[in-house]
Amino acid sequence: MHPAERVARESYGKLVAYLAASSRDVAAAEDALADAFAAALGAWPKRGVPDNPEGWLYAAAKRRLIDAARHRAVVREAEPRVAAAAEEIEDAMREDADIPDRRLGLMLACAHPAIDPGVRTALMLQTVLGFNADRIAAALMVEPQAMGQRLVRAKRKLRDAGVSFKIPSPDEWPTRIGPTLDAIYAAYAEGWRDVDGSAGAHRLFAEEAIWLGRVLVAQAPQDPESLGLLALMLHLEARRPARRGADGAYVPLKEQDVSLWNGALIADAETLLFRAAGLRTLGRFQIEAAIQSAHAARRRSGVTDWRAIVGLYDALGALTDSPVVRLNRAAALAEAGDPEAALKACEALAATLSDYQPWWALRAHLLGLIGRDDDARFAYAEAIAREHDGAVIRFLKEKAARGGSAVE
Repeated sequence: MHPAERVARESYGKLVAYLAASSRDVAAAEDALADAFAAALGAWPKRGVPDNPEGWLYAAAKRRLIDAARHRAVVREAEPRVAAAAEEIEDAMREDADIPDRRLGLMLACAHPAIDPGVRTALMLQTVLGFNADRIAAALMVEPQAMGQRLVRAKRKLRDAGVSFKIPSPDEWPTRIGPTLDAIYAAYAEGWRDVDGSAGAHRLFAEEAIWLGRVLVAQAPQDPESLGLLALMLHLEARRPARRGADGAYVPLKEQDVSLWNGALIADAETLLFRAAGLRTLGRFQIEAAIQSAHAARRRSGVTDWRAIVGLYDALGALTDSPVVRLNRAAALAEAGDPEAALKACEALAATLSDYQPWWALRAHLLGLIGRDDDARFAYAEAIAREHDGAVIRFLKEKAARGGSAVE
């Protein structure tokens, strides 16, 4: 990897956040940084990589911001803000300057109430990680032009609304950290769907969401839900190698070979969850991580405590009132030995989830467990019709033919 590419991977968001901190003009900061990266790609192979590549890029981008501020026509009321930014820029032009890390402020700005919730994840991926609009659009299944326009509007909103990149006050924190966590988890969910790594853009989302989670925890180490989210993602990612067989076949969670789970990621997740518990403020992501921790315990004990998992879903359901949580609780209840109660709970969700593929897959499994084979076959057909993953379709067809679990 070229040194400029490595710095881009590790420091892109840090540089954008600091460059844009005064003017709130993320687009101008991104343009200046892009020019700086281009200059680095041309200069460093000839002159050698500077001792402080991040500082070199920062200084080069700052020079471009100053030039742009001096030579372009600006709206009258923006002149004081640009002038103030230029003064700060010139005061910090040394290439050896220590760049403050303001990525947390940038992440929280992307989740500001002024920003459309539907673009927050994409905005965070672009401003903090440097993803281009085409890559984001491909992963989120949006037209590239439409995604580009949404991102432009969101950045303009940040600038025109004067959204601060400073850490919000304690009374604002709860309303800002929640959307930030949701945006990171939405990015991870895109990558989680790419089980076998065949869709590169999707798989990259999982890696970068974990990167964002680590940035968030590093800068907000006392926020229990940030710790919980990172623990959740690491627990899930630890199981990725076991989610497909050697022949590409789908492997549900309870059938996975635990020796394939990544023990280092599980250990990291458990440490984070322990730290979160010590802060004594329970939240959604901590409970979800605790559920995955209960599954991970099978790696040590060889058994899964399904009753404990049912109890955790009870706690999560009380907190979120989510029908998907109630569906997952029903699946756990069946594994705990009560398929009839599980089927009753599943069917109570029909009005809400009857278009949701996992509802049909679970219903098919439960009907098969209690011997209603004809109804089970119909439910399997409905689940198959709503599934797009070829490996999962093959799995469901096999289960329809011989019975057994059809859910992860």
